[in-house]
Amino acid sequence: MDRLNGTPRLMIVSDLDSTMVDHDDPQNLSLLRFNALWEAYYRPDSLLVFSTGRSPDSYQLLRAEKPLLTPDITVMSVGTEIAYGESMVPDVGWEQLLNQRWDRGVVVEETSKFPDLLPQSEIDQRPHKVSFYVEKVKALKIIDVLSERLEKRGLDVKIIYSSGIALDVLPKGAGKGQALAYLLKKFAFDGTLPANTLVCGDSGNDAELLSIPQVYGVMVSNAQEELLEWYSENMRNNSNIIHATERCAAGIIQGIGSFCLGPNVSPRDIGDFQKCKVDIISPGYEVVKFYLFYERWRCADIPKSTHHMQNLKSVFHSYCTLVHPSGTEQHIYQCVDEMEKLHGDWQGRQFQVWVDRVSSAQIGSDLWLVKCAKWESHGEEKYCCLTTILMSSKAELPNDFIWLHVHQTWLDGCGVKQPDTWLI
Repeated sequence: MDRLNGTPRLMIVSDLDSTMVDHDDPQNLSLLRFNALWEAYYRPDSLLVFSTGRSPDSYQLLRAEKPLLTPDITVMSVGTEIAYGESMVPDVGWEQLLNQRWDRGVVVEETSKFPDLLPQSEIDQRPHKVSFYVEKVKALKIIDVLSERLEKRGLDVKIIYSSGIALDVLPKGAGKGQALAYLLKKFAFDGTLPANTLVCGDSGNDAELLSIPQVYGVMVSNAQEELLEWYSENMRNNSNIIHATERCAAGIIQGIGSFCLGPNVSPRDIGDFQKCKVDIISPGYEVVKFYLFYERWRCADIPKSTHHMQNLKSVFHSYCTLVHPSGTEQHIYQCVDEMEKLHGDWQGRQFQVWVDRVSSAQIGSDLWLVKCAKWESHGEEKYCCLTTILMSSKAELPNDFIWLHVHQTWLDGCGVKQPDTWLI
């Protein structure tokens, strides 16, 4: 939260499963498109919030599986837990609010009297969330009776049914919508209310997000019937909510464009960077562009040519060196020469490259220090190194940048087994 100096230009609040993450897309193409768009254009002055029904442990399992960016804020367990930053610092104030008229033991006792409620796995049970599976035809009756019984026991609860099978019992003040309202109130108090907020979802437990006043909303094209029915009954005349024609993360990108919230062409949608000029160029954009070229070269998605290599070398200063994660140092042109030999070595196999947490700071009149986490996936395996790049902007072309030095170190637990297979 402290990384932004002023008011965020945009805050995106997105559900994960079947919204940001498309489980029917094994190559994660739409997610990677969003990643490149966010890191190239939005990371420096905007906020990314994940709002998920997953518990912290379940969320970490998804992060290990999918190429998710690091959000600024993570709202978990259907809005009952809020955490900040990469280190996931919990919001204790939010937890204290949810303790009012809430007794988890009483909830467990009363729900045990309904044999049709099948408890979800232990990983999904949380201090302010008790979760079950139940058939849709039985859910409504159970909700009515259970609500009445818990009220008689002195509790103030909310029961949410979503995805046609999941039933969650939460404190009355919890939920994705209430968590977002709480965050917006905090931002307003601090004078840092985002200029625009875009919320994105696909299921019933995302309806609360779309109910928040003065936000834009996207229901992705694969949204479930329960959410579409809610929209038809409650929000049909709200022009700030759209039902996208694109699935998952591609629908989020569509929403950015539909509401004119900022750039909506991902660098991954640009076939030739030499021919396509963009309006916003920054050190972060240059890093995204470079590693996208690197991926395409290794996969033979671009033809092998000396022209490409000459253009690539022009990005680096003639004295530029690379400190490899293994600790060895070499001239960057040696790396480019080695890269030329590897054209298409991953052709026909899954090889993907993305960057996360891109930040840049101007440390001189024409000097920039850029930091990021650079990831590679080799089939089922994921590897990462922390990368620091010193850049210089050209006096005659201030929007063009020259790489002066690159330093990489392995992220703990994410180094490759054979370091010589990691090039740059």
